[in-house]
Amino acid sequence: MNIRPVWVEDGNYLIAIFVGVFISILFNKHLDSFARTLFLFDALGIGFFTVVGVEKSLAYESSAIAAVMLGMFSACMGGVIRDVLMNVTPLILRKEIYASACLAGAITYVLLTLTPIHGNLNAFISAAVVFGIRFLSVKYNLSLPTVQVIEKSE
Repeated sequence: MNIRPVWVEDGNYLIAIFVGVFISILFNKHLDSFARTLFLFDALGIGFFTVVGVEKSLAYESSAIAAVMLGMFSACMGGVIRDVLMNVTPLILRKEIYASACLAGAITYVLLTLTPIHGNLNAFISAAVVFGIRFLSVKYNLSLPTVQVIEKSE
């Protein structure tokens, strides 16, 4: 099976990325005023990347569990790369609900494939689940519980 990344087939993706990077470098000082807008687009983006990852995985006949994991990873890793390039701690490593929202959306997509719901509606609902969880978790400052690691003293 010869599966190639989409940007290998279509160079327009890379051009769009470089234009976006160039614009963000030029207007870096003004981006803070767009923080809320950027957050909303990020939440929408991870919702749709989750769905695309699950759809692509299922199209190649992956198991439901693999499709869920690949959907979650495809959404989260874009954010990790963005944060690393910006020299900040990736969102997935902070207390914010990020990967969990993608996981919920991916599970929703796989479960809805078992129903007669049309694929486009499934995609919209699943992306909305990711967006909704992410939006509400930030709005109400929600986070998952942390586990305290007890270190042994010698």
